[in-house]
Amino acid sequence: MLLQITLTPAEGKRLIAKGVARMEVVRKALKDGLVIVTQGTTNAYVAEELLQQVGIEHEIDKRRFAAGVISDRPCVVPKVERQPEIIIKNGSLYDGSLDDALEELSKDDVFIKGANAVDPDGVAGILLAHPKGGTIGSALGTVVARGAHFVIPVNLAKSVRFSIVEAARRIRGFQGVYKAVGMPVGLLPVHGAVVTEIEALRLLGAEDAFQIGAGGEGAIVLCVEGERERLDEVLELVTQIKGEPPVKTLMQDCSKCKRAACIYVAAAKP
Repeated sequence: MLLQITLTPAEGKRLIAKGVARMEVVRKALKDGLVIVTQGTTNAYVAEELLQQVGIEHEIDKRRFAAGVISDRPCVVPKVERQPEIIIKNGSLYDGSLDDALEELSKDDVFIKGANAVDPDGVAGILLAHPKGGTIGSALGTVVARGAHFVIPVNLAKSVRFSIVEAARRIRGFQGVYKAVGMPVGLLPVHGAVVTEIEALRLLGAEDAFQIGAGGEGAIVLCVEGERERLDEVLELVTQIKGEPPVKTLMQDCSKCKRAACIYVAAAKP
């Protein structure tokens, strides 16, 4: 049987978060290991779901649980405004830093980092605005070397038709960008357990799901396959998350930014 559902970007992020929380490797690491949830608006939803799962009361400010944002342009959240990563060890909040947690990371632990794009081959892409690659630049080597589970939550609204590997090769970082409508960025292809709305629906009981449409404001239309009883459960869940409010983003003051290639920075300079 088929069920058709429509999700806004915020509703999709909530669904993805619920799917990530159902992943066996995540559930195991929450109880007997380490789970690192890095900054990002989608990860803010993931952090909420994981904290609830282990019974920890900790408020997440989604506007501040991000480093970079894309609204009308790519930009960054001012560092002083950012809420730190959420790190859970053996069911409790970890009291060390991200660097401390990475030092402890093992093959059974989980590192969660959102993406800015996902291509038809399932390769995710992360935009890089920081000269040293930001969080992913400092963490990826450790995650890959130690074989930790790398979970990548990303909306289907971020789907791109072009190969991310090829795009990254052609960009070669942000220093070659002459002008940009927003902060110039590089692009890093990453490979891991990509979780879109489709994977989330499978994790939450659907036999399968596929996309059949999208709206101009980022909403997507999905067909969900399964037995009637399971589809009723999926529909009940989707009904509960309908109306999820969008996240209002914070951006850096253009007059304090040093990225001269950005047309907004140039306009803000005296």
